[in-house]
Amino acid sequence: MANTAHEYATVIDQCRQLFTKKAQDYGTAWRILRLPSLTDQIFIKANRLRSIQMAGTQKVADPMEGEFIGIVNYSIMALIQMEKGVAHEPDMTAEEALEAYNTQAEIIKNLMEAKNHDYGEAWRDMRISSLTDLILQKLLRVKQIEDNQGQTLVSEGIDANYQDMVNYAAFALIKLNFPA
Repeated sequence: MANTAHEYATVIDQCRQLFTKKAQDYGTAWRILRLPSLTDQIFIKANRLRSIQMAGTQKVADPMEGEFIGIVNYSIMALIQMEKGVAHEPDMTAEEALEAYNTQAEIIKNLMEAKNHDYGEAWRDMRISSLTDLILQKLLRVKQIEDNQGQTLVSEGIDANYQDMVNYAAFALIKLNFPA
């Protein structure tokens, strides 16, 4: 699992770097996005991945890694929105946003380590297409919970689904960047 810790840190840092650069370019305009809008952004990325994987070809040259990075970053933004609430205008500096990002990333990493221990790194034997499908499944769950105004009977909340999407996308990035 030592390799997993290093590889995970590497891919999350790659995501963090893009988040930081976009915060410098755009500020924190994403703070106005409601959760369903963030969910839909993640859905667009995951759906593109599945379409490419099923077709076996792509017409837009943007690499698939970028979509997984986007899933990580939009999921973390959604978790920040859940914690801080939606703003009517950008209300965080880039530095404050990065601090909030790092807090969520640490929580998610701890979850990954606990689950990875219990599941024995089963994700390493999974296909990237299966990770994509799991992300889409989590998105459909989140959309249903959103449609139910956040009410669930027995299910985990929206936050757990966003956290799982981050980890599935990170696992896909590890498989793409550190092939076995």
